[in-house]
Parts: sequence; C-alpha cells; structure tokens
Amino acid sequence: MVDPELLEILVCPETHQPVRPAERELLDRLNQAIRSGSVTNRGGDEVADPIEEGLVREDDKILYPVREDIPIMLIDEAIELDKLP
Repeated sequence: MVDPELLEILVCPETHQPVRPAERELLDRLNQAIRSGSVTNRGGDEVADPIEEGLVREDDKILYPVREDIPIMLIDEAIELDKLP
C-alpha cells in the first residue's frame, strides 16, 4: 500500500492532477482485460502482469501501476482507462 503521506503529494507527471488509489472493481476489470491480452501502456508495451494496486488520475482517464508498494509515475507506464474493453 502506498504511504498516505506520499499519496498526498503525488500528482500525475503529465497534467499535475492529483491521484487516488484505484478501487477494487476497476482493478478487477483491468486485470480481466490484461488476461485477455488487450491492454497496452502508453509506451505501447503489452501489460502482461496483473495490477494489484494502482493510482488513478483525478479525471479517471489514467492509471499508474504500483509495484511492490512503489508508484510507477512514468507517462509511458500509464494505462489509459478509456481504452479498456
């Protein structure tokens, strides 16, 4: 889990909008799409590993994965949520 103090200062590196933890329902939907092979990140790479935790941009369009409690706040690693099936 992302440290709450860190979460207060994290923002999207592209738009500077605040981020919040992804809800379980969204993660379940995202992981279903990952299992079907239909998810790529903004860098164009297929996302193959399940996302156990993520941070969603305030406008609900982008998710940044969290791996081993570390937010991956790189634009190329972001997943565009509006492209989910």
